[in-house]
Amino acid sequence: MSLKDSIRVMVVDDMAVSRGLVTQALEEIGIFQVSAENNGKSALNRLVADPVHLVLADHNMPGMDGLQLLEGLRRNRSTQRIGYILVTGTPTPDLIQKGQQLGLNNLVKKPFTTATMKKAIEAVVGRL
Repeated sequence: MSLKDSIRVMVVDDMAVSRGLVTQALEEIGIFQVSAENNGKSALNRLVADPVHLVLADHNMPGMDGLQLLEGLRRNRSTQRIGYILVTGTPTPDLIQKGQQLGLNNLVKKPFTTATMKKAIEAVVGRL
């Protein structure tokens, strides 16, 4: 079984269209074990109960943003090693630095292509 057949990914974004675009890119890459949440709090609760290999999360979400979700994952023993890619349209140096301090594995700038998404994922989990 190849990595892309076994990898489990969660997409977290408050916008249904954005979740759909990320999920579509994952399917084009060949990743089909994908779950989704529309906010950081429900994603954190679900990940603590059932961790995945990789999270692709939007930064700008109400309630709990992408960096707050990352911080919550890194504080929990069962989720601290989950790969984490932040998806944002505004990757400012401050945001990148803060993310790295929290243990961010990679970042994807919106709008993205399937190729850039695949490259970002492979930098975290290895060749797909």
